[in-house]
Amino acid sequence: MDWTIGCTSRPYSELSYEEAYARIAAAGYTDLAVFGNAGRVPVGADSTAEQVRAVRQAAELAGLRPSMLIGGTNLTQGLEAGVAEYCRLIDNAAALGASWLLDCGTDRAEHFGAYYELMRRAAPHAAAAGLRITLKPHGGITLTAAAMLEADRQVNHPAFGLCFDPGNIIYYTKGDLRPETEVEGVVPRVTTAIIKDCVVVDDTPDVMVTAGDGLVDFPVVLRKLAAGGFQGPFYVECVGGRQPAAVDRDLAFTLGYVRGILAALEG
Repeated sequence: MDWTIGCTSRPYSELSYEEAYARIAAAGYTDLAVFGNAGRVPVGADSTAEQVRAVRQAAELAGLRPSMLIGGTNLTQGLEAGVAEYCRLIDNAAALGASWLLDCGTDRAEHFGAYYELMRRAAPHAAAAGLRITLKPHGGITLTAAAMLEADRQVNHPAFGLCFDPGNIIYYTKGDLRPETEVEGVVPRVTTAIIKDCVVVDDTPDVMVTAGDGLVDFPVVLRKLAAGGFQGPFYVECVGGRQPAAVDRDLAFTLGYVRGILAALEG
């Protein structure tokens, strides 16, 4: 299978998005997830058409497909305003050329019900725009596999699915939950997956490590995803390197590492 293994711009968060995208392409990736660079995510709900066009052109100039955008909800302003803002975000994600809008849920329990309702209203708008919302584990409303499945049940729309992020399963539970186990329950509803590892030192979790250097058993996680019918895409989110040259090396290594695991599954 020709697996899509993309890369987020997070490893180069201190650089401009133009330089980040060029380096991601040089590391061998073809797909891009637009995260924050130089202190902000360059495409949001209130971005102008010109701003969105500039980001899309920078990605395409580097030879990348900007197929994912990270976003988020704002429920502090009330449900109606939150839905309207999220639908503007969907429109800008579609103009960017994204297929996926990555959402992180909410960690405020008083917003859980409103979050489900916002997604119930936003999912048809996403479908009409030609993209899908994918919800990743990020604590709060998505702390566990059961919580993620409940969100999926509450929204109940084909344009809404789950993103499996094994590193975050460890990070937000400090290792009390394991991605190798949690993946089993959610895999039928997983639409995208993140390549992210995690270590826990002195009860402090850290995801800024290169895949294979932390606690995640990637061969097991990827095997269970594939066995459950998941066909991609994957996006690499974090590596251990901090300086650009070290990030370059770690991203190239991670691409080969993931490809090797997937090739072994098919062999």
